[in-house]
Amino acid sequence: MHAGTATATASVAAAALLAAGTFLLSNTDAPAPDTTTTAATAAGHAVPVTRADAAPLVISHRGASAYAPENTLAAVDRAHALGFDWVESDIQLTKDGVLVVIHDTDLKRTTDAEKVFPDRAPWAVKDFTAAEIARLDAGSWFGARYAGARVPTLRQYLERIEHNHQSLLMEIKSPETYPGIERAALQVLDQEGWLDAGHVRDRLVIQSFGADSVRTVHKQRPDVITGFLGAPAVAELPAYAGFTDRINPEYTSVSAEYVAVVHALKGPHGRRLQVDTWTVNDAAQALRVTGYGVDGIITNAPDVVRAATGAREAAGGM
Repeated sequence: MHAGTATATASVAAAALLAAGTFLLSNTDAPAPDTTTTAATAAGHAVPVTRADAAPLVISHRGASAYAPENTLAAVDRAHALGFDWVESDIQLTKDGVLVVIHDTDLKRTTDAEKVFPDRAPWAVKDFTAAEIARLDAGSWFGARYAGARVPTLRQYLERIEHNHQSLLMEIKSPETYPGIERAALQVLDQEGWLDAGHVRDRLVIQSFGADSVRTVHKQRPDVITGFLGAPAVAELPAYAGFTDRINPEYTSVSAEYVAVVHALKGPHGRRLQVDTWTVNDAAQALRVTGYGVDGIITNAPDVVRAATGAREAAGGM
C-alpha cells in the first residue's frame, strides 16, 4: 500500500455523512454496537460512533517490515518472533505467470535488479521470469545481515506462514497490469490448502485497491473474506457492501464518523462491515485510530502499536 492513494479524507467523509448518514445509521439490520460514544461532525451535529471493547487487531505490514526487509520470509519470521499472527503481503505476476510477493511494480527499490540485469530497464516485475527474479538479492538494501534474502513466490510465502501458524491479509497489486491474477491467486491458495473451511473462516483476507478485482474475487469465491483498500464516499458504501467485508482506508483518511457509517452496514456474509487502517507506525497515531473504533491496524512496527493500544486499555480507554 502507498500513502496518499485513499480516495477520501476524514473531512470529506464527515461532510458526506451529513447527507447520507441518517439513512445508513438507521439500517435496522445493523448489529448493536458494543459501546457508543458521541462525536461532533464539522457542522456541529452529533452522530453515534461505535467502538469495539477490544483493542484493534494488529496486522504486520509486509511482515514486520520495520525490522526486516519487506515481503521477505525474514519479515514474516520477525513478525512471528514478535508474537503476531496476521501478516500483510502484496502479490504480482511474473512474465511466465508465477505469483511472487513484492510491493513495487518494478524491482529497483527492493532488489539489485539494476546491477544483475543492467540492460533491462525499467525492471518491471511483469518483464522478468520467476527464475530471473529468484536470482535477485532482496535483503541487502535493508541491511547487510539480510544479504541474500530472496523475493518469495506466493507458494513459498504460504508455506512459511503455514509453518508459523500465521494468517494472511493478501493484497492483489495493480490488477489492471495482470489480467487474470485473481483466478491465478485463488488457484495457488487452493492448491496450498488455504481455501478450506478453516483458513477461509479464520485466516485469510484478500484485498485490493481495485474494486473490480475485489468484486472478481468475491464472484469466483463468494466464501472468501475480502477487503477494499481506500475510503469510498459514504453514499457509495452500500454498493461496496455487496462484494466486500472490510473497508480499509489510509489512516489520514479515516475518522470516527466514517467508521461509524461503515459499521452500520452488513457485508456479503451478513456480518458488520469492518475497518482496517494503514499504515500506522507510532503510538500517537495508534491511539488516535483506536479511538475511532477501527477493527484492525496495519503497521510496519506491530510491537509499537500493540504497546500503545495495550497501554490505552490499561488506562481505561474512552
